[in-house]
Amino acid sequence: MNPTEPIAATSSVSRSTRAAAVLRVTSGNFLEQFDFFLFGFYATFISKIFFPSTSEFASLMLTFAVFGAGFLMRPLGAIFLGAYIDKVGRRMGLIVTLSIMASGTVLIACVPGYASIGLLAPALVLLGRLLQGFSAGAELGGVSVYLAEMATPGNRGFYTSWQSASQQVAIVMAAAIGYGLNEWLSAQQIGAWGWRVPFLIGCAIVPFLFMLRRSLQETAAFEARQHHPQAREIFSMLLANWRIVIGGMLLTAMTTTTFYLITVYTPTFGRSVLKLSTADSLMVTLLVAVSNFVWLPIGGAVSDRIGRKPLLLAVSVLAIFTAYPALSWLADAPSFARMLIVLLWFSFFFGMYNGAMVAALTEVMPAEVRVAGFSLAFSLATAVFGGFTPAVSTYLIQVTHDKAAPGYWLSFAALCGLCATLGLYRRRASSSASAASSA
Repeated sequence: MNPTEPIAATSSVSRSTRAAAVLRVTSGNFLEQFDFFLFGFYATFISKIFFPSTSEFASLMLTFAVFGAGFLMRPLGAIFLGAYIDKVGRRMGLIVTLSIMASGTVLIACVPGYASIGLLAPALVLLGRLLQGFSAGAELGGVSVYLAEMATPGNRGFYTSWQSASQQVAIVMAAAIGYGLNEWLSAQQIGAWGWRVPFLIGCAIVPFLFMLRRSLQETAAFEARQHHPQAREIFSMLLANWRIVIGGMLLTAMTTTTFYLITVYTPTFGRSVLKLSTADSLMVTLLVAVSNFVWLPIGGAVSDRIGRKPLLLAVSVLAIFTAYPALSWLADAPSFARMLIVLLWFSFFFGMYNGAMVAALTEVMPAEVRVAGFSLAFSLATAVFGGFTPAVSTYLIQVTHDKAAPGYWLSFAALCGLCATLGLYRRRASSSASAASSA
């Protein structure tokens, strides 16, 4: 790995307005995760409206497959929109990603069901998910790089942790709305039309999010760069650094798998597998999101003090050896208390690991393709691991008849993270040593 250009520690954003800048740049992350969580939570209802089948398992698998299809678009979004952001700037690029994401949100919220327009209904839902996935492919990378480039010296991990922390606010809000609907509406009402209400709320806040994004300032690090590469140059540099991109994908596998397991899949897991109530599943999800919000900045701050590598290695090892036993303990005697304990334990994994991982990924990417490289690595991990976690978990439980089977998937993802951490930092140390000797 060639030594990368240091990320600027200063920014055109003054200290007094940094908190406002964090709010503005993470606003799109809020919308992305708000909709993604809703799709996972209301998967049972969506499957009946858009993918009717005589088999509940088949209908649910079709819904999760469409959910996962959005993640297959992320690598394309990472390459093309990521290259666009590296060329024109963080501010303008993030406005474009928000526009595409909002289009997908409106489409999913408003499309009629299968009974009204037939096969056009699932096709339009799929199109909405593809638009969301395409925009999200560069959204996370653009936001993470923006936060890294505006961070104060020695606090990059803390600043970049707010990329994911903003998503937890979205999950808390979505879970709270879902909990309220569950209290106020009957199951029949929710299945018929109530599930659309949170999606429509998401549409209603889009203008406010655009207002926040438009007030962003460009980062000083981008403005100070003498050369802004064209798309062809960016594609060539990505290809030349393919080992870093693959390593970044494996590094991210742990965080994407854990996240979608403990947020998007949790409500379905609680209701369909553990046979807990909808209210219990929603409350666990809400509390897990609050826990994530707490642990993420702590993980980022700890990595600023002790380094990214030790924290990434420690959390990966813990996850490898405790994921399946924890889920087995829950499956042996399902209850609200046990589900909460297990998922709070996984939340600790996610928050501490991701708090260090996001900063680490921005640091290993070459400066000229920082957004495209970060976005591609993250998108590949989400497409291969995280996005299909609900479908993989459902499949593993079906074929093994073991309710704790998702623990195998989480342990495998943690093993990928462990190997990637060792490989990336060994390569980075070798490159730094080579650069020092040639100097």
